[in-house]
Amino acid sequence: MPKKIMIIDDDIDLVEAMRITLESDGYDVIDAQEGQKGLEILKKEKPDLLILDVMMGTLDEGFHVAYQIRNDEKIKDIPILMITAVGAQTGFKFDRQRDEDFLPVNEFIEKPINPQVLLDTVKRNLPVA
Repeated sequence: MPKKIMIIDDDIDLVEAMRITLESDGYDVIDAQEGQKGLEILKKEKPDLLILDVMMGTLDEGFHVAYQIRNDEKIKDIPILMITAVGAQTGFKFDRQRDEDFLPVNEFIEKPINPQVLLDTVKRNLPVA
């Protein structure tokens, strides 16, 4: 059975580009374009991994979604890859070791996303069956 990847991002073009990349590598992909709807789907579908944008309806919506996931016993262990253009827009770079106390995600991927980097990062963070 293929691993299920969920994408929560409001950029439809980026979602479709990631979908094509992931599906071509054998993953099932589901998506949502905003945080709260994404949380509803996440709780129902329980994907193997989540790709989550930072800036959607608000500049930090993705952070709030990540906090909600990590505080929900039923979904808290789903790996989260956070995609962001914050570095390109502000010059700020996220670092998991330095920032993990306030950013509960497994890894960051800077936009624009290289397809091979996406696949490598997904594979590295998927739970071992």
